[in-house]
Amino acid sequence: MSPAVVAVLAYLPSPDRGVWMIGPIPIRAYALCIIAGIVVAVWWGERRFVARGGQEGTVTDIAVFAVPFGLVGGRLYHVMTDWQTYFGPGGDPLGALRIWEGGLGIWGAIALGAVGALIGCRRRGVPLGFFADAVAPGIVVAQAIGRLGNWFNQELYGAPTTLPWGLEIYDRVDPATGLPDALGGVAVDHTAVQVVHPTFLYELLWNLLVAGLVVWADRRFRLGHGRAFAVYVAGYTAGRFWIEQMRTDHATRVFGDIRINVVVAALVFTAAVLYIALVRKPREVLEGPAAAPAAQAPDGAAAEPQDTESQHTEPGEERAGEGPDKEKDPAEAGDRTT
Repeated sequence: MSPAVVAVLAYLPSPDRGVWMIGPIPIRAYALCIIAGIVVAVWWGERRFVARGGQEGTVTDIAVFAVPFGLVGGRLYHVMTDWQTYFGPGGDPLGALRIWEGGLGIWGAIALGAVGALIGCRRRGVPLGFFADAVAPGIVVAQAIGRLGNWFNQELYGAPTTLPWGLEIYDRVDPATGLPDALGGVAVDHTAVQVVHPTFLYELLWNLLVAGLVVWADRRFRLGHGRAFAVYVAGYTAGRFWIEQMRTDHATRVFGDIRINVVVAALVFTAAVLYIALVRKPREVLEGPAAAPAAQAPDGAAAEPQDTESQHTEPGEERAGEGPDKEKDPAEAGDRTT
């Protein structure tokens, strides 16, 4: 990479290949990034879920349904919006199954992943909105981690640029045959063929900002009933709207010459903002088998549960007999590292 490249990329392995071999087994960087993102999302979602009063292990159980559904949905959306690549003239139908080569549409992943989450939530007795609010910031961080896979694959970048953080693109070849292989090949010549906008990096950084926004808004306004998740959706789609227009990769175009993901981002953003504006219910109190067991008093009797909703005060208000410090939201514990 250029010495002037952004520091976040400088500490990563050289982008001269997107796959490593352990004997006959290929280890693809794109897949590792996806797996790492899922692990982070489940771990953080679990912490936030427990901090909100849920039972430990519930998010992991629900993820068993949500993750496979999300991967299938993401791939279906990609194939449906780029079907000519696989089923058009000269297409490769089997390529639709090679998910490790890249191509996951976040819209399909969230839509079908929500179906899987709904199944898991019903099995565990958890409201879908409660679960969605807990996992929202983890999901967008997982997307940020997944974008690193685009760097290894040399894909989803923008137009040529002279900016110091421009991404250098190399010609990759199969070392066994010498034939071009953009995904699994190796860059034998480290002379860049072009320097381009790393739009995947712009989205990565934007996603991290959105995660911070969700955490802040959730603490500040005690969001519930899926509103924290809606903040994530609105924040992500706002960024995707302008970043998508910078990309130069092949994409299905609608309404003349507009990339389909630009249109989808605008529609989903509008829906998310309307949801945030119209849904005014207070944060849920989880009950039933999915709720954490009540704390035990010293004599073995169940302790009286605390009504955290009734204790909450509005900004600027004080409770009788207390100082000016605002009550801390118990759910904040799920966003702090140990």
